[in-house]
Amino acid sequence: MQKLNPSTVLYTPDALNERGAKALLAYPEAVHQEIKQHNRLPEVEGNHYQVKSNVLVLGRLKTLVCRESGRSSDFISPSLANGCLGACAYCYVDRNKPVNPITLFTNTEEILAAVNKHVQKQPWPKVPNQTHAQYYTYDIGCNSDVSVDAALSDSVAATVAFFRQHPKAFATFATKFVNEEMLTYDPQGKTRVRFSLLPHKVSKLVDVRTDTLEKRLAAINDFYQAGYDVHVNFSPVIVYEGWLDDYRELFEQLNQVVPPALKKQMNCEVIFLTHNQWQHEANLAINPKAEELIWTPAIQETKQSQFGGINVRYRYQLKARWISEFKQLQQEVIPWCDIRYIF
Repeated sequence: MQKLNPSTVLYTPDALNERGAKALLAYPEAVHQEIKQHNRLPEVEGNHYQVKSNVLVLGRLKTLVCRESGRSSDFISPSLANGCLGACAYCYVDRNKPVNPITLFTNTEEILAAVNKHVQKQPWPKVPNQTHAQYYTYDIGCNSDVSVDAALSDSVAATVAFFRQHPKAFATFATKFVNEEMLTYDPQGKTRVRFSLLPHKVSKLVDVRTDTLEKRLAAINDFYQAGYDVHVNFSPVIVYEGWLDDYRELFEQLNQVVPPALKKQMNCEVIFLTHNQWQHEANLAINPKAEELIWTPAIQETKQSQFGGINVRYRYQLKARWISEFKQLQQEVIPWCDIRYIF
């Protein structure tokens, strides 16, 4: 996994607890600059993608709210971090932000206390649903990639330990990286890792600066043996000529690497591509070949997201047909990998 090596570290004074101070001192050659607010950054050099590599922000998260989800999890935890080292052409976290460096929130214990307070208010025992039959699930990586976050501080290790010991709560996160250090965290089945998978030739083009498909596939059994609940995430599904043939190959690869015991419990989630005008324009300057694949107005329509943004998605009737075709292929090649949800 590529590691962050920032030339500038911005920090708020209230972020410099023991964890924050350690993170700051980990980069002695970087410029250290105090700022007043983690979400109001001074002007920094470089374009959107350069800033993701060159800048790290240390802050204290003050809005400790758990939001409802209902898809990959029951709830979305307050963020451990925001932003990612990767530069995926379709990343929704980056949308409408001139720059979006990784912001590491150092008040992990306050974040976890908020999760505990929230879950204790939920009815118990939980009514089983598609997220989990027993525990309330919290997505701990909705705005970042947890595998990258774990390389920056001990916040992820502390979070996995929190969920391991909690009688009602369960953690989940999707990732495009493989951080082997996380194999030592001993989750004891209380943290779910969802490896995001795209066909090889597409992943090479749009999953910029992430670990390869082959490395993610190879990590599946390692994380299962280390005690994680391992699922996969086919996201985003991008439609192009021959896409189903490429997914057949991907499914066959998955068949080969998933051990029999894991096949009895692995599920998947499927999300078709959404895109965004701002992203499109930013990508034209840095990754125009990806745009040829994901910006296809002839088969896309505008859509207002649940948070008010204007995005584009595949046209409704076309998408309905493609969802049906994806399901048929999944049933043919990997029927053991149930689809938890698809849209």
